[in-house]
Amino acid sequence: MSGAQLSVQGLTTGYNGFQVLQDLSLEAQPGITVIVGPNGAGKTTLLKALAGLLPRQGTVQLDGQAVPALNATACVQRGLALVAEGRQLFPQMTVTENLELGGWLVPARVRAERLAQAFEDFPRLRERAQQLAGTMSGGEQQMVAVARAMMSGPRLLMLDEPSLGLAPRMVDELLAIVQRIAAQGVTVLMVEQNVRKALQVAQRGYVLERGRIVASGEASSLLQSDAVRQAYLGVA
Repeated sequence: MSGAQLSVQGLTTGYNGFQVLQDLSLEAQPGITVIVGPNGAGKTTLLKALAGLLPRQGTVQLDGQAVPALNATACVQRGLALVAEGRQLFPQMTVTENLELGGWLVPARVRAERLAQAFEDFPRLRERAQQLAGTMSGGEQQMVAVARAMMSGPRLLMLDEPSLGLAPRMVDELLAIVQRIAAQGVTVLMVEQNVRKALQVAQRGYVLERGRIVASGEASSLLQSDAVRQAYLGVA
């Protein structure tokens, strides 16, 4: 399975008439593409617009097919899945129940197969299959959120600040899981505050500031770029 190609051209979106992103264009190729930038740059807004949660103008295509605007269900059916910031789990439901909700659009047989695959990919979740999601650690909850998104069988997985609030070791474990997902053929588009670690695992990157792309290129190049190092890595 080779990863999907996302093409975004002239994207304009925002909230209640206030434009956050204007005429923004980017691409996500197979592998991991990361979007970094300061708080308030519009990173979360971008992912929400792509996931069909905000009205938008411009064209969004996945493998050359148009992705509908403002229709989250249709976006999932087209192959996009979003792991929102803050995980958004159902705390009073078990791990298994949370995962099954991620596959609500697919037949029961497919859902059962994907659940088995999720427990294979996330052994820790198999051990905690009947545990209430709200009683788990932040890192384990983030694993549930990623596994739940994978239940829809996405071709493009979008992650919004997956490392937020996690211990450093848990961040490494989570990013290793993201790399494994990308290696399995799912294209990953990730918004991440941990700039150094994100650029270390990604192939490509974009820097977003005040709703505009101010730099882009190979992740390794951005990691060495003076502007990125000064602004985001604290290197004088």
